[in-house]
Amino acid sequence: MHTDMKQIEVVAAIICKDDKIFATQRGYGDMKDGWEFPGGKVEPGESLEDALKREILEELETKISVERLVQTVECDYPRFHLKMHCFWCSIENGSLNLKEHEAAKWLSKEQLDSVDWLPADKIVVDTIKSEL
Repeated sequence: MHTDMKQIEVVAAIICKDDKIFATQRGYGDMKDGWEFPGGKVEPGESLEDALKREILEELETKISVERLVQTVECDYPRFHLKMHCFWCSIENGSLNLKEHEAAKWLSKEQLDSVDWLPADKIVVDTIKSEL
């Protein structure tokens, strides 16, 4: 890991419903069009769970319950080093309206490899497959 590289810490929601996983496609930025688990950056003083609930409410107008940490992934991207905490989540209420993403899909275990995941998210997909 490069010490001069920018460090970004994020949280991501693995939203599960009826044995399917919710995946979103980025609509902006360097990673536009890549598929990921929804989430975002942790604000100073915020717990990982609170950050995740806030981000999903902002991005998808949906309240989630955060169940447990699945995996923390570290991944080097060209411009930064990413640390991503991924949690199993379920929907409390809301209908997952896309505010910032261009597309979304519910994927079964067999369909998980059908989208082009971003590098860090791809690592998590391999873990999820063994848990579904």
